[in-house]
Amino acid sequence: MHVLKKFRIMEYSKIIAVTGMPGLYELLTSKSDGAIVRSLEDKNTKFVSSRIHNFSHLESIEVFTIRENVNLVDIFHAMEKGDQKAPDGKNSGDLKKYFEKVYPGLDFERVYTSDLKKMVKWYEVLKGNNIEIKLSQSAVEQTDQETPEVQVTEEPEEEPVEIKEEKKAPAKKKAAPKAKATDAIEKKESKKEKESKEVKPKKSAPKKKKEDK
Repeated sequence: MHVLKKFRIMEYSKIIAVTGMPGLYELLTSKSDGAIVRSLEDKNTKFVSSRIHNFSHLESIEVFTIRENVNLVDIFHAMEKGDQKAPDGKNSGDLKKYFEKVYPGLDFERVYTSDLKKMVKWYEVLKGNNIEIKLSQSAVEQTDQETPEVQVTEEPEEEPVEIKEEKKAPAKKKAAPKAKATDAIEKKESKKEKESKEVKPKKSAPKKKKEDK
């Protein structure tokens, strides 16, 4: 008696890349402090903390081109249609030549050799797990959504507002400055001088003549 194993189809929308961890993973459960993921290579399941690692859904990744950025799915589809087999990634020159034929619109100044190696590796892992490379419906709607036209309406002109000048109150007269202390001293001295001039000097009494013996 043979036991048939259930063949579970993995969705492309559930495939993620985790920073600091090689390969690709299937997102099983999201938690407030991380996620439970399953490796697409060794099939091991483990908890990954979001405090240490970041998660990136493959369908949300975009690639630089000489025009507008394209979704990673577009690169994978071009690789599927290409007749040439992807290189192993050991030779950076071969990698660049391969992508120049597969997707010549890539911006190779911003897409580095490490990115090319990663795309080849991811493509092989996806194909090895029989994952259909396609965007989910929500992702398709998001990418196909056109930006709404913005209607510019003229704002009504505002009526000019008359600005009345407020009458300024008459400035108060400044109080006469108080006399300085030095002026007061000088005035007192001048009074004393006048008094000293008015007072006549007393006449001294005549000296007595000495009597002759």
